[in-house]
Amino acid sequence: MSLYALFYMIFAYLLGSISSAVLFCRLAGLPDPRTQGSNNPGATNVLRIGGKLVALSVLIFDVLKGALPVWLGYYLQFSHFELGMIALAACLGHIFPIFFKFKGGKGVATAFGAIAPIGWSVMGVMLGCWLMVFLISGYSSLSAVITALVIPFYVWWFKPEFTFPVALVCCLLVYRHHENIQRLWRGQEDKMWRRLKK
Repeated sequence: MSLYALFYMIFAYLLGSISSAVLFCRLAGLPDPRTQGSNNPGATNVLRIGGKLVALSVLIFDVLKGALPVWLGYYLQFSHFELGMIALAACLGHIFPIFFKFKGGKGVATAFGAIAPIGWSVMGVMLGCWLMVFLISGYSSLSAVITALVIPFYVWWFKPEFTFPVALVCCLLVYRHHENIQRLWRGQEDKMWRRLKK
């Protein structure tokens, strides 16, 4: 890996460390998402605490802060491995943000944005898998976990040069959902629309 790519990874991490959920909630006069709902600074929790427009803004920002560094990296002609590490750095920034005491979100939207530039088909499979599981189950956490388990195999089949970094990002997502997985196993995880009614 080149020194230039290493510095670019640091940039991607710092961009990922900008917590849009916290900042946008402050601007909108909403409670801190780290202290309300699921205590997760992400678009889903922002939606739960009552800000649909703010939640959409958070979602778009989180996707972009994953997608833009990787997309720009293509034009800077980084290698496939370096692009994968840049995607991982952006996700690590969202999950462990240096600007917010290393307490960040689950990384789903940022991971989607970071992986999406690989190709339209990959982006479509990610979105389609998430939506299908969500519409069937009603659990956003289960949708994220199953999508994270499926995508590395799809990438391995169609874009094998990206398999290792994508697998790393997906493993990180599954790890960040370990508490949700335990609640799902015990039958204690609330469905999305049930939380919205609350």
